[in-house]
Amino acid sequence: MPTVSVNKEALFNTIGRTYTDEEFDELCFKFGLEIDDVVDDPDKGLTYKIEIGANRYDLLCIEGIARSLRVYLGLETLPRFRVLPAKEPAQYRLIVKPATAQVRPYVVGAVLRNIKFTQAVYDSFIDLQDKLHHNIARKRTLVAIGTHDLDTITGPFIYDAQPPKDISFVPLNQTEVFRSDVLLEKYSQDQHLREFVPIIKDKASDGYMKLCRIDRIPIIIVLSWWVQDKPVYPVIQDQKGVVLSLPPIINGNHSKISLNTRNVFIECTATDRHKAQIVLDTLVCMFSGYCEKPFTAEAVQVEYPDGEKIQYPTLQYRQHETSVSYCNVLTGVEESAESMAALLKSMSLSAKPAGPDTLMVEVPPTRYDVLHACDVAEDFAVAYGFDRLRADMHLPATNTIGQEYELNYLTDKMRLLLSQNNYIEAATFSLCSKSDMGEKMKIDLDKEPWVRIGNPKATDFEALRISLLPGILKTVAANKHISLPLRMFEVADVVVKDSCPIATRGVGVRNQRHLCAINYNVKAGMEVVQGLLDNIMIALKVPFTEDGAMKGYYLEGKDYPSFLPGFSGAVVVHGAQVGRLGLVHPEVIASFNLNNPASVVEIDLQKVMELTNFGH
Repeated sequence: MPTVSVNKEALFNTIGRTYTDEEFDELCFKFGLEIDDVVDDPDKGLTYKIEIGANRYDLLCIEGIARSLRVYLGLETLPRFRVLPAKEPAQYRLIVKPATAQVRPYVVGAVLRNIKFTQAVYDSFIDLQDKLHHNIARKRTLVAIGTHDLDTITGPFIYDAQPPKDISFVPLNQTEVFRSDVLLEKYSQDQHLREFVPIIKDKASDGYMKLCRIDRIPIIIVLSWWVQDKPVYPVIQDQKGVVLSLPPIINGNHSKISLNTRNVFIECTATDRHKAQIVLDTLVCMFSGYCEKPFTAEAVQVEYPDGEKIQYPTLQYRQHETSVSYCNVLTGVEESAESMAALLKSMSLSAKPAGPDTLMVEVPPTRYDVLHACDVAEDFAVAYGFDRLRADMHLPATNTIGQEYELNYLTDKMRLLLSQNNYIEAATFSLCSKSDMGEKMKIDLDKEPWVRIGNPKATDFEALRISLLPGILKTVAANKHISLPLRMFEVADVVVKDSCPIATRGVGVRNQRHLCAINYNVKAGMEVVQGLLDNIMIALKVPFTEDGAMKGYYLEGKDYPSFLPGFSGAVVVHGAQVGRLGLVHPEVIASFNLNNPASVVEIDLQKVMELTNFGH
């Protein structure tokens, strides 16, 4: 969880009350915060280090903490945040060019008019941006914030993506003009900025496999990625061509804000539009209180290449309908709708009864963490008081003893067994391409219950695997330099569609634990994987039986598209098919860039466990 450092004296002055360290620690606990440490800094004085919930973006600065505590203590009500029309609508626009779709396609903006900075406010303003960058923005990969002195630039502003050699400007706190590609080389050695450089200046690299040992079991970890050089860098310029920022790396020095800045232009570029909106609204809500018209911000219109026009900031107040009985059941109390509404008010949530068992809650733009009725119930529990909640409400009726999940226990046993049979474990990705799973395996995916990934980042990750074999074959292909025979295995989950609500928990798909092993050699060695299958069944105490018997296991001749016809079969346990064994089809071998035959066994370990009543 993020930790916010706040000066004790400044915080108490903002709250309007003073406390001893013990009293303030108790107040924070009641509000759901925790003081991690009290530090006596020679430069900053006595400082509280306060732990904040990772989803409470409104508490990442002294302004948010003090305001929320004042509302909690009943010293003020939460202000009403408003978006004002732009003073000059024609200038307060962000025009997005089509090329930005290659790097960071979204941008939002706002203007804080006639703001008054002191050194403390200025420092807090910068610190909140850093906190947001490292928290919701995931180190600027999702959102990057730029703040500028509006009086030094001229709108409308252009958000474009240009070749690196075409972008030159004076970066923040510098005096020399740098070309963007040269600047990124310089910042790749900078202690503070080097971690952000790869976001837009990625170096292509081939994936590789690493052989290591875990718990004395050899295992191959697949390390690969699909990064490639980007031909353009994002850049924001004003109407005169002045570079405001090279997101997500650094702003331009020309529009640098200072203590004398009165009008601030905020822009946030992003790969995630919703998170950009959260970041912008948080910045505006926390610091619009210092504007001449408190708690207001002027609108900026974003114009996309397809003609879409969106006004920011949104500062949207959301209506959330919540059941009173639901909140009471979760917290173990019995409060009326009126009482619950009054308590929620202290948590910055306006609420009013909308029926005997219904509460209409208005969620302000500072509370993006409220997504569900359980979030409302949590705030109600905090306002009600943790110390007043009954501790005996949900005691279990019976005592139970925890133990390892049977499927995981069996998985570990199989991993140990296969490693003892001189097989190396591979850990491959659960995501794969349709080609790897379908075309290369000679499988018609239209007849398979496979799961598609929405909006995949690359074609290599557009589906969830329905078999472990494609990943094993890719791992073998990456390790052809190792002397033969090459024997590998993996015990992991595949994902399939299933309409059974119990099996899928209502999401329509379920995980299924599989075991797959391969013998790759100059000769196929079908007897090798069949011997391995025998060892597995011996470990599971499933005897070999004659064809058609209902007890034990046997192999039934059956052709599969991925296997050579006449050289494959189904693995049958207690009369039910649980897997397949065979010689990989030469076309499949060639499609994975292999040049030797391979024999494979893959079984549904979870189904075998159920049929054999393992663990009971």
